[in-house]
Amino acid sequence: MRITYEELHNRVNILAGWLQFKGIKKGDKVALLLFNRIEYAECLYALAKIGAVAVPINFRLQPAEIEYILTNSEAKMIVVDNKLVSTIEAIKNHLPNLEEMVVVDDNSLHNDSHYPYNQIFANPYTPSLVELEDDDDFLICYTSGTTGKPKGAVLSHKNVYMNAMNYSLEFGLTKDEVQLITTPMFHIGGISAFSMVVLMGGRSIFHDKFDPERVLETFDAEKITYSFMVPSMWNMLLEHPRSGEFDVSSLRVLCTAAASTPLELKKRLMKHFPNAGVFDTYGQTETSPGTTTLKPTDSLNKSGSVGLSFTNVEIRVVDERMLDVEPGQVGEIIFRGPTVMKGYYKNPEATAEAFRGGWLHSGDLAVTDEEGYISVVDRKKDMIISGGENIYPKEIEEVLYTHPDILEAAVIGVPDPKWGETVKALIVLRNGKSLTEQEVINYCSGALASYKKPRYVEFLEELPRNAAGKILKTVLRELESTRKES
Repeated sequence: MRITYEELHNRVNILAGWLQFKGIKKGDKVALLLFNRIEYAECLYALAKIGAVAVPINFRLQPAEIEYILTNSEAKMIVVDNKLVSTIEAIKNHLPNLEEMVVVDDNSLHNDSHYPYNQIFANPYTPSLVELEDDDDFLICYTSGTTGKPKGAVLSHKNVYMNAMNYSLEFGLTKDEVQLITTPMFHIGGISAFSMVVLMGGRSIFHDKFDPERVLETFDAEKITYSFMVPSMWNMLLEHPRSGEFDVSSLRVLCTAAASTPLELKKRLMKHFPNAGVFDTYGQTETSPGTTTLKPTDSLNKSGSVGLSFTNVEIRVVDERMLDVEPGQVGEIIFRGPTVMKGYYKNPEATAEAFRGGWLHSGDLAVTDEEGYISVVDRKKDMIISGGENIYPKEIEEVLYTHPDILEAAVIGVPDPKWGETVKALIVLRNGKSLTEQEVINYCSGALASYKKPRYVEFLEELPRNAAGKILKTVLRELESTRKES
């Protein structure tokens, strides 16, 4: 399905009018449980037009997790892919707020259980004008919930618009961009990627799931100029056995985010996509998400850095008393600016904790250099303390990624009776390669202080990830804890 901006505009107006006809008002919540597709864009813009609030939901979640989000957000309606209807059917009796289920890709007639999405466009609904302010709610994006129940980050129209403007300016995007979106649209990264190219009037192509060969084919056939993917996805493209068979010369902007991008991966990307600049960005759901970018001109000489802040994002690196730390000293990154969320939905305690001192606290540890470039050291909760020494897993992972036989690596802290914690490396090897635990430890010895090198090494087929491609160290730690208990 391909549509023009004019067709999109007309369909959005009809959908917005229908939503109002069904009683959806400004401030009402409408959940979206969809794969990547044009209908996602239609829903986002139609809801925005009438002042309703979109609640994107991860389609990989279990029914109980989806039930929590629908209940917490008080969603009155849900737009769901036909393949996911059974998930909602299983929990709908526990959802007193949910009044209507709209199903995409359903050719049946309207019935008591749901309304077919396509049927909406059979009538020329016209939306009534709704007055909107910059700070009105646009999205509630739920965090991954690695530390308890997920929290709904409330993002305003201004938050998302300013974020799109920031990226467009930093990347030098134009109306001629052709972007491929493979990251899920239920994640702020996917919504951000789409919104910035729409802002410039470019063309967007959606893939409903990530398939490396299909991505490479699309790069070639559609002459893609811009794409955002997380490091693991870029890595899978390069590892694909047919990666060298496709014309990727049209690519001029490659964006990577959501996880640390190893230097070796950047070098390989530069070689494989010779006409493209690699932009390494950093941010969070709570910041819409972009906060910094390392531009291609600095990729090698500022290795490990996530660059400088976007134009209208204020960033500080502070100690526990919220005093700025000196260059080279580790502190927590805090944010302020027009892309920072309004707060967590119906969670004043978490909101107050996040905004201590009037700044959003990231939970990420970082250092700055003398020129102000920021390097994320690690998540606060991922730091390992061994014998009183602070050990940052990212530093060890960077060393592991330089080994030619290692495809992916994650480092966690495990209990140690003598030192409190010690280092364990979880490693995925390249196809056909083999290493021993001692060989990995010996490799690290030449680049790391003795107390930092792994004491234990485990080889895995794959590393657990969330939908955004981030390695789930919480899962790795839970597995380790379960083994110890058994």
